[in-house]
Amino acid sequence: MNSTMLKGKLHRVTVTHSELEYEGSCAIDSHLLETAGIREYEQIEIYNVTNGERFTTYAILAEENSGVISINGAAAHKADPGDIVIIAAYVGVNQQELASFKPKLVYVNEKNQITNTRNTIPIQVA
Repeated sequence: MNSTMLKGKLHRVTVTHSELEYEGSCAIDSHLLETAGIREYEQIEIYNVTNGERFTTYAILAEENSGVISINGAAAHKADPGDIVIIAAYVGVNQQELASFKPKLVYVNEKNQITNTRNTIPIQVA
C-alpha cells in the first residue's frame, strides 16, 4: 500500500507573471524548483492564498535565481502578478519508506528569495 505524501513545497511565493498566451504550465525559478525537489514537467498543485483558487498544472523552468513564478495558459485566469501562492508536489510512498520520509519545504521573502528550508511543519496549537 502507498500513501500520497507532500514531496516538496514552495510556501507563499509571489506570482511575478500571468501569461494567458504562453504555452500552459507554471514557470518557476529553477533554483527554487531544485531546492524543493520538484522536477521540470512534474505535476504540481497551486493554492492561491490571495483569491482562494486551487488548480493543477506542471512545472517548467524559469531562469535560475530570477524569482520568476509565471502562471501560464488557461491557469492565468486563476492568478495575477502579486498574488501569493503555495506550490506543492506530491509522491506515492510505500509503507517501508514512510518512517524516514521527509518533505522539502522552502520558504521565501517578498522577492521569492529563499529565507529558510525545513522538512517539518510546526505543530499547530490552539
